[in-house]
Amino acid sequence: PFVPPFTLTGSRAMENPGYRTGSFDALHHSSDDDDDEMVDIAGATLDFSTTDDIPSLGSAGNEDHKSLRASTNGICPTHIVDPLEEPVPGLGTYEDFNTIDWVREKSKDRDRHREITNKSRESTVALLHRISDAFSGWLLMLLVGLMAGALAGGIDIAAHWMTDLKGGVCLVGFWFNHEHCCWTYNETFQERDRCPQWKSWAELITGTSEGAFPYIMDYLMYIFWALLFSFLAVTLVRAFAPYACGSGIPEIKTILSGFIIRGYLGKWTLIIKTITLVLAVSSGLSLGKEGPLVHVACCCANILCHLFTKYRKNEAKRREVLSAAAAVGVSVAFGAPIGGVLFSLEEVSYYFPLKTLWRSFFAALVAAFTLRSINPFGNSRLVLFYVEFHAPWHLVELAPFILLGIFGGLWGALFIKANIAWCRIRKTTRLGHYPITEVLVVAALTALVSYPNSYTRMSGSELISELFNDCSLLDSSQLCGYVQPANMSETGAGNSLADRPAGPELYTALWQLALALIFKMTITVITFGMKVPSGLFIPSMAVGAIAGRLLGVGMEQLAYYNHDSILFKGWCSAGADCITPGLYAMVGAAACLGGVTRMTVSLVVIMFELTGGLEYIVPLMAATMTSKWVADALGREGIYEAHIRLNGYPFLEAKEEIEHNSLAVDVMTPRRGDPALTVLTQEGMTVGEVESLIESTRFSGFPVVVSQESQRLVGFVLRRDLLISIDNARKRQDGIVSASQVVFSEHLPPPSPEAPPPLPLRGIMDLSPFTVTDHTPIDITVDIFRKLGLRQCLVTHNGKLLGIITKKDVLKHMAQIANRDPDSILFN
Repeated sequence: PFVPPFTLTGSRAMENPGYRTGSFDALHHSSDDDDDEMVDIAGATLDFSTTDDIPSLGSAGNEDHKSLRASTNGICPTHIVDPLEEPVPGLGTYEDFNTIDWVREKSKDRDRHREITNKSRESTVALLHRISDAFSGWLLMLLVGLMAGALAGGIDIAAHWMTDLKGGVCLVGFWFNHEHCCWTYNETFQERDRCPQWKSWAELITGTSEGAFPYIMDYLMYIFWALLFSFLAVTLVRAFAPYACGSGIPEIKTILSGFIIRGYLGKWTLIIKTITLVLAVSSGLSLGKEGPLVHVACCCANILCHLFTKYRKNEAKRREVLSAAAAVGVSVAFGAPIGGVLFSLEEVSYYFPLKTLWRSFFAALVAAFTLRSINPFGNSRLVLFYVEFHAPWHLVELAPFILLGIFGGLWGALFIKANIAWCRIRKTTRLGHYPITEVLVVAALTALVSYPNSYTRMSGSELISELFNDCSLLDSSQLCGYVQPANMSETGAGNSLADRPAGPELYTALWQLALALIFKMTITVITFGMKVPSGLFIPSMAVGAIAGRLLGVGMEQLAYYNHDSILFKGWCSAGADCITPGLYAMVGAAACLGGVTRMTVSLVVIMFELTGGLEYIVPLMAATMTSKWVADALGREGIYEAHIRLNGYPFLEAKEEIEHNSLAVDVMTPRRGDPALTVLTQEGMTVGEVESLIESTRFSGFPVVVSQESQRLVGFVLRRDLLISIDNARKRQDGIVSASQVVFSEHLPPPSPEAPPPLPLRGIMDLSPFTVTDHTPIDITVDIFRKLGLRQCLVTHNGKLLGIITKKDVLKHMAQIANRDPDSILFN
């Protein structure tokens, strides 16, 4: 039979506006790529087309299915052939904006695996099929790693070139970025940023780079390119893939918890997100590419899943692949494969078995290897800001590191509150109706303020790279503008320099950095959440790195002028290299990113993979933990959880605790005084009655009871499966009319000469739905929902059906307890 004995089925007897009429035709969506049916969610317009995620529920295969005929003389035989003996298209699939049933999907996969194993003993072909089935998961991971690595390499190269294009062009070949252009020049040249091959726009237009007019010309060209890139990015997102905006991580967390958003991981989203990510990063807006790269990797995984039946037809198996893809995204974003795996485990995934851990590790390895082969930065490293510090840190320095942790936690909590408030304004006022204008205004403002300050003019990655940098003897950076000691023999150990007094160049740089810090902290609040791809990792790290570098230079000068004081005596003698300001920048970056996202273990691993600073794990751990404690004290949610809540996604947060001592009977539908629960009886209802019941309600599923009087529970049947089965039986089985009896019982009733043949539907019923008693505490009920991934749970009293609890009921109840609006949970 088609339907395996499901351990659990799932949708809810609850309202779902996705169902418009009671017919099977209402389940059909447009199967072309147009956006003719849209809904506004999370500020983006949602596409209901099913092309990217699931085969259409068309009637393919119906014509070759033979009609079932009753015996002659109009008398119904005692045994009617079950129309579900052969697979029915669309049965067991899910509507858009619905939650999958984890237990049913896992049960389906176990049955499939058992069948393949049993068949493999019969023939060599079946054995080979079993081997290929087992190997398909690893092959899929290999393909995901290769595809995501290649795309990330392309994005890095294109973004680097287009960022430099705002400043000028290379005469040798316009496709060279600034750095590669100067590499081709063999002679030495005076200034750090000037080589004869690279011409600024002012030099090309006016022939000179000195004076006020060329400066204004460069300024205007910088603003022009910034506006052009941001306009192209927002227009492409609006026109072709509304889902390509934002970070993507809140939605991926929700999808991994079992929610279905059709088209969110589709091919159009992938193409547009890849192109617009390059444009958005190049436009100079205060955003990063790390979050969107996780979305890009998940799109790759979802598209490649269609090559393998095992993953195409099972939503739970597909989510295992998407968990691994999230690890791949971070692996290629930061060049941190192990950090990526831990990020997926700690931050994104809902269900992460050991097998997924190994596969994530393999996929992250393949992706990092692919990116390394492409070598986008030309330095044989996976990241732009790889550094090697030489000086060890001292115990006294833990105090400033913890101070940075406190700063990171405070900024993280304040940023989340400010950003959510701004996003709420965007959703509830007219501002949300003008996304293109908003992006252009923010881009113009960013470019206008950024250009005069060299630290805001450069890209986020370059800024972090500059701040992490440890000053060497020949370093011409402003941040290395120290006064050189009279005798150069006064150098520290190795090739690092002794602590030196700050010179005028360094003081200028510190002022510029302080202004850059204020600007970055402000502009990131309004930039994150606009209708362009926008990540949060790089802006958060930039804020922390600036604060860290300022503190680091302060500590360095303190140690230089007070090396005889009690704080520095014994470990910091005159002429020694005691303090590394770059290390403070690194610790500050980790603290701020931790404050915003509430990552801990994965963040520390990402940071030391990024920088190669293994001996600095303890400072990083201290700052990250402090940051998390401080931020948690001011607000329990990280930025991604806050955006999930803002958008009303049905996500059960594992960290949220329930302190209220209510019972299942207080949460279930119907409540006391409400009309009775709508149910089906196992016998006695006709096809017409079932169809009119479906048309008159919007519930996603119905409990089946023995009779209306007894209310003894038999099972649970999904509305979608009911509609598909009735529609299928009317087309393919002779004699099924509105007067035909619908039978859910094991044995068909005795035939009647006048009556039309019955419709047996026991095969689509879940015979073992999850039940709790009316006195089950709500915290246990919520745990059951979290750990088993349920969609609904039936409530009984002494075996009699009382009501139903759905995931949405649980979320609404938790919102009420926390004094939030329960109607903010938008979807089923």
